[in-house]
Amino acid sequence: MKMISASIRNTAQMAIILLGSVLICAPESLAQYQQQQQQQQPQQQQGQPSKPAAPANGEKPAAEAPKPVDPAEESAYKAFTDAKPDDADKRIQAGEAYLQKYPSGRYAELVYSQLTHAEYAKQDMPKMYADADKALALNPDDVTVLTLVGWVIPHSYDPNDIEADRKLDKAEQYEKHALTLLPTLPKPPNMTDEQFAKAKAQAESEAHSGLGLVYFRRQKFAEAVEEFKKSTADSETPDPTDYFVMGVCLTRLSRFTDAIDSFQKCAQIPGGLQDRCKQMVEQTKKQASTELSAPK
Repeated sequence: MKMISASIRNTAQMAIILLGSVLICAPESLAQYQQQQQQQQPQQQQGQPSKPAAPANGEKPAAEAPKPVDPAEESAYKAFTDAKPDDADKRIQAGEAYLQKYPSGRYAELVYSQLTHAEYAKQDMPKMYADADKALALNPDDVTVLTLVGWVIPHSYDPNDIEADRKLDKAEQYEKHALTLLPTLPKPPNMTDEQFAKAKAQAESEAHSGLGLVYFRRQKFAEAVEEFKKSTADSETPDPTDYFVMGVCLTRLSRFTDAIDSFQKCAQIPGGLQDRCKQMVEQTKKQASTELSAPK
């Protein structure tokens, strides 16, 4: 399909390229949420000793000593966390320095997780996927990695890739798993209830957006529409791309009135898609005048 103009979302670097090529934008609030998680998880997960099994004779098990803290490792990790999330180069440099010294360190999963986001910001996709796999091998429930990678895969879809179907399956699995985790995700202590609710809502929006595009790629247009409805319903900053692709799906279903509404919502959002969506409004109105609409 024809490549469509770019749209800016949240920051100037987040370009969106639609339909038949690369369509990618960064879920900024999700990355910010992961940064909050990162600061609490060492105490909650990495610093807690595993619970030993009770002995057969019923005696109380001896308490397992926590792993000694290595001041040098703590310093290397602090250098990583001190690098601002929007300074991808510095963050990557500090993260790789930590992992080179401590490949099995107590913070390895957190570093791999954040490197995934930093490498996405740099559009270094091979390294992003590689570090995402490493993060998920250590923590299969890392919701921000699941959501990001599950979202990127269908946006980077190449129908000529012999692995395309397998990758879409992976994206669908990741987004569905993320959606099962989000309702019971513990709130980091340094986030307010409002901040946490917004972060989770944005993560859910991204997950439904990713699923919508997976179904669009598979030409399951009705299923795609349902996911895009969810991705845009409660979002404070809805992605114009979601409205655009939803409009395309609705035209394929001959639901022209709904398609026009979707394109109009897209056209109200400033950015690279605005003019294209205005054109699609007029084009769909003409199409509706010559074709029968599907019954609701």
